[in-house]
Formats: sequence, structure tokens, C-alpha cells
Amino acid sequence: MVTDPPYAISNFQSGDEAWHAEAIRDQARTGDAPLSLGDGFELWCEHWASECLRAMRPGAHMLAFCAPRTFHRLVTGIEKAGFEIRDVLMWLYSSGMPKSRRLPGDRGTALKPAYEPILLARKPPDGTVEETIDAHGTGALEIGRCRTNDRWPPNALFTHSHRCHEGRCARNCAVRQAEAGGAEHRQKPQVPIGRVFYCSKASRRERDAGCDNLPARQVDLFPRAGRHKTGRSRPVRNPHPTVKPIDVMRWLVRLTCPEDGLVLDPFCGSGTTGIACSLEGRRFLGIERDETFAEVAKTRISHWSKQPEDDPDPLDRSAK
Repeated sequence: MVTDPPYAISNFQSGDEAWHAEAIRDQARTGDAPLSLGDGFELWCEHWASECLRAMRPGAHMLAFCAPRTFHRLVTGIEKAGFEIRDVLMWLYSSGMPKSRRLPGDRGTALKPAYEPILLARKPPDGTVEETIDAHGTGALEIGRCRTNDRWPPNALFTHSHRCHEGRCARNCAVRQAEAGGAEHRQKPQVPIGRVFYCSKASRRERDAGCDNLPARQVDLFPRAGRHKTGRSRPVRNPHPTVKPIDVMRWLVRLTCPEDGLVLDPFCGSGTTGIACSLEGRRFLGIERDETFAEVAKTRISHWSKQPEDDPDPLDRSAK
């Protein structure tokens, strides 16, 4: 299972979406007793994780994204559902807008986001790990498929800065800083040799690839940023607010799902997990309650599934 569920935060939307904290709390309520936002999110996570646990094989792994400030509730809910907590992966990036109030005296109410935690959990094995692998094909991580330059895969994933170019990293690039270490300020900004997995965040071109026949929509995810001179945000074909990079999802699919296995995503969104499964030769089952996002997901998955496996840059052809 590889999924990016709602984070139960309400920073930049109107508040009436079904994935907002208040709506999630109301969905999780089982009686008349009031629930706090945190309690409601935790109970809701326990509900959906319990259903996923029931459907998964013994030893099967789950990877679930979340926001730093609600991550502890996600972990607790999934653990209450019966999963084993195995690790926490960190997806680090340089780009990101601070969702903060700007106060006098150069003060604010929040920091700029620079990472998202990813929970790695596992349905308890059926006997030993070796017995579970023999009986169900699950229970182990696919280390050999996720090495970077023959190194053991770490629990941290990095993205390049949007200012990086081929052969040259920007000064604030997380990959460059991690690779160069203490001597970073003395070195020329070179692309690192690769001790960790890294890729760029999903560009608008990647998000919209294959969606030419879908209507362009005006979305305003960050009202204080990203405007044109006209004061309006750019129309998009894929309006989903939290599209993950395809390469990140491919790496996570390879890590947790055996070849020819089946990946479940109960919060399919615009279908990036499904794209990753198609490109990695895994079967995919996605669930999405929003009809607009479901249509985008089907369109994107269909588009990417038609790309040749040996194409070095399938976005070039989709753009042309």
C-alpha cells in the first residue's frame, strides 16, 4: 500500500472540502460526544487503516505520507488499527511556501515547509519473516531494487531545488548540501555523485501531462503567492493540490511491492501512485471519492502507461 491521504490541515482553502480537518473529524465521529480535530483525525485514520489491514496479506507494507504537525496522529491511528510501525522516511525539498501570517517586526506564525514524513508500517507477518515470504511473497523490503550507486537505500529522499540545472546545483539545494557536507560552502555547485535517492518536485508539466482533453481550471492553492501580474493564478488541467513526483512514487513502489504484486492506494487523488505502478510493472487498485480527481487519475495513468519503458524523457513527447 502506497498512499498520500488527507493531512487534516486547513491552511489555504475555503474549508468546505471533504479532506479538511473539520470534515474528517465529523466523518470519524461515532456518537454525540464532541471530538477535537486531532482526536477525530486519529480515529478516522484508525478506521481506514483497519479496512486496509483486513484486505492486505500478512507481511505487506504500507507507506503513508503526512504533514509534520499531524503525523503523530496518523501513526497512532494506524498502529491502533493493528499495523507494526517499522520506520519513518523523510522526503526533503528546498522549494515550498511558508503558510504563515506576516506580522510586524519580521515575525510570523510558521516556518517554511522543507520535508514531509512518510510512515513505513507492516501488517504483522504470518510466523517468521522467512515463512511469510514463502507463503505470501511479502514481509521484506526490496533493497536491491532501490539502491543508489550500489548503496543501501536510506530512509531519506531528497529533491533538487527548482533552480538546479543539469550539471549544476543551486546553492540552497538539499541534495547538494547533503552530499557536500561541511565543505559545501567551499565547493563549486556540482551535481552530487549520488549517495541518496533524489529527484525534483512535480512540475506543472508533469502534473498536466496527458490531460490535454480535460478542462482547464482556475485554482488558488496559495492566495498570497504564485500570481501572475493579472492577479490570478495559472489555469491548470490537473487541479489536485498535493501531486507527488512520479519518480518518488516509483521508488516507494519498488521498495515495498514485489514484482508483479498489487498496490493499493485508498486515496488515489490524481493517480500518481497508479502511474508509478504502471511504469514499474505492478498491478494497481486505486480508490478516489472525488469524481474530478478520479477522471484526472484515469487520464494520467492511461497516458503514462503508453510511454515506452526505454524513453529517457517521456515528457518531451507529451509536450510536443
